[in-house]
Amino acid sequence: MNARRRTVLTAGAAGAAALVTSCGSSGDEGGGGDPTASDTASPGTSPDASPGGEELAATSDIPVGGGTIFKERKVVVTQPEEGEFKAFSAVCTHAQCLVSTVSDGTINCPCHGSKFSITDAAVEAGPATRPLPAEQITVSGGAIRLG
Repeated sequence: MNARRRTVLTAGAAGAAALVTSCGSSGDEGGGGDPTASDTASPGTSPDASPGGEELAATSDIPVGGGTIFKERKVVVTQPEEGEFKAFSAVCTHAQCLVSTVSDGTINCPCHGSKFSITDAAVEAGPATRPLPAEQITVSGGAIRLG
């Protein structure tokens, strides 16, 4: 391989590594708001399953019309309507950055501005073209559990 081609490949690899490193490092948990909630579940949740997964939060911790991001688990839990809980991957489908906030009915990625619906994780604004993948949660006894 000639020296010029090797230099271009090395520079490209270094740039890609810097981009990946910076993508997941910003933001904090989104949310705050109305602590009113009930223990009913919606698609993607199992209200009667025995608690087996890791507890993420109390139902009262997820604001109605908003959500909370669990960075360490790479999951975002939303409550589009009172008592309706949804969970999605917190990894943006565009450049694999972690989403950073939930506001105004969308889950927001800080890297390039992609926005996803809190109801079904559909793309509301690009550059992402694919929705966030759904995650399985169980809602029981006022607790939200992963899995």
